[in-house]
Amino acid sequence: MQLDGQVAIVTGGASGLGQGTVEEFASAGAKVAIFDIQEDKGQAVAEKVGGVFCQCDVTSEESVVAAIAKTKEELGVARILINCAGTGIAIKTTSRGEPHPLDAFQRIININLIGSFNCLRLAATDMVDLEPLEYGERGVVINTASVAAYDGQVGQAAYSASKGGIVGMTLPIARDLSDKGIRVCTIAPGIFETPLLGTLPDDVRASLAAAVPFPKKLGQPDEYARLSRQIVENVMLNGETIRLDGAIRMAPR
Repeated sequence: MQLDGQVAIVTGGASGLGQGTVEEFASAGAKVAIFDIQEDKGQAVAEKVGGVFCQCDVTSEESVVAAIAKTKEELGVARILINCAGTGIAIKTTSRGEPHPLDAFQRIININLIGSFNCLRLAATDMVDLEPLEYGERGVVINTASVAAYDGQVGQAAYSASKGGIVGMTLPIARDLSDKGIRVCTIAPGIFETPLLGTLPDDVRASLAAAVPFPKKLGQPDEYARLSRQIVENVMLNGETIRLDGAIRMAPR
């Protein structure tokens, strides 16, 4: 599927990997809807690329339904969904006599895993009614996992579980949607330049970059975005999770 003229939804599109993807897709001629809770940043990105901003809480069915309806009204039905919305915490399973707060664990699962599935199930239901393109293709969904799905570090129980769930659902959902002409893939980034990493001291950032076998640098949003574009454009990519990590394998700490 070529991006030119297609409607794409990018969740978490107001910053980080999502913003990089919005800019890459818009530069290729896609009409992009930015789903995010950050209104000021989301509006700014939408104005920059000529897209549409939809304030959206991915964990809420009502919110996502409303955002999809706004997208359809202003741009048309999306053939592409990129799930970038997510967050993380660092809390040990038990520490200093206190158990991991259950609500904190549930919040991460709810945003990262359930939020991704919520957007996917709703967007895919609309894609089914689209006219098929070459090879019968109707849509493409790309989810965002993390190398933490495989190499979770100390304190990453919730985050790793949420990202492992995304990896685990990729193939069965691709199989669910195969007869409808909708492809599903997942990208598992390594250590990438994101707003969260931007808060770290320079020496810590340099240490993280040095841990990458090659290239010894932090990943950039445009590198994630270019892989997303390749997945959309290459019809044979389906049901796969791709590590985008410079060959890093995370140590326990």
